[in-house]
Amino acid sequence: MSAAREQPIFSTRAHVFQIDPATKRNWIPAGKHALTVSYFYDATRNVYRIISIGGAKAIINSTVTPNMTFTKTSQKFGQWADSRANTVYGLGFASEQQLTQFAEKFQEVKEAARLAREKSQDGEFSNPALALAAHQVPPSPLVSTNGPGEEKLFRSQSADAPGPTERERLKKMLSEGSVGEVQWEAEFFALQDSNQRLAGALREANAAAAQWKQQLEAQRAEAERLRQRVAELEAQATAEPVPVDEKEVTSESVEQLEDRVQTKDQEIQTLKNQSLGTREAPDTTEREETQQKVQDLETRNAELEQQLRALECSLEEVRAERERVRAEVGRATQLLDVRLFELSELREGLVRLAEGAP
Repeated sequence: MSAAREQPIFSTRAHVFQIDPATKRNWIPAGKHALTVSYFYDATRNVYRIISIGGAKAIINSTVTPNMTFTKTSQKFGQWADSRANTVYGLGFASEQQLTQFAEKFQEVKEAARLAREKSQDGEFSNPALALAAHQVPPSPLVSTNGPGEEKLFRSQSADAPGPTERERLKKMLSEGSVGEVQWEAEFFALQDSNQRLAGALREANAAAAQWKQQLEAQRAEAERLRQRVAELEAQATAEPVPVDEKEVTSESVEQLEDRVQTKDQEIQTLKNQSLGTREAPDTTEREETQQKVQDLETRNAELEQQLRALECSLEEVRAERERVRAEVGRATQLLDVRLFELSELREGLVRLAEGAP
């Protein structure tokens, strides 16, 4: 057993996390599935390590020291800080029992590491495996919490022990570490974060585009309604040539009535003069006839004046109606121009959004 420098002493499965080095607050998952996490004992160096392999690289390679502390942050999650690796590891277990077993084993291994350091400093530590055995951490057989239905990663020391070549490869892979893999992993997480941000921006852009489409449809409906209203008003304005003719006819009627009134006034004045000039004629009958004619002319004159005032009122009403229709057409035209301008801006915004979307 001298060839087997490192031996597994405990194994379990958990979801592995590392603290985000940028924020020191968020957790970065090592993978989508649970990984095997194991305690190893290095008999040559008298150290204990927590190791987890993901694919072809070591996700966790943490040397347990006496000053480390494993903290339970919830019923199924625990964490510890590794100052040498300058990071914090987190483990998420399937049950509280697995978390408790891992925490108890962490405490035992930490105590064994403390005793190993003290005895090595005093020069009395000759067999490091005895310290771990005294704290119920036997190297063989291996304790595993994988469950009866899962394949166990490690077995006992005497059965299916890895060969020297496999141990050397594992040792090299765990001790050295590839800079390219670290850079690739950092780039992968950066791309993943960028992809998430782009996906969020795309969802927001799609939501904004849907809202703008709804606004566009509403603007189109409003513009169509205004266009129909303007067309109706224009048709109403052009389909009423009668007021223009009526205006001309009314103007002519007014002029004729004014002429007739003047004529009648002249006749009345003439008759008055005649009545004054015929005082010498003592004919009473002719005088009465003349007075009757004067009264008839005055009555007719009053009627014509009333008709004239009625025609003038009608003319003013026609003019006011035409001005009102013209003002309403102008307001509708201005509102239509505003709606068309907003519709044009909305279309330009949608075009810019479509061109800028990935």
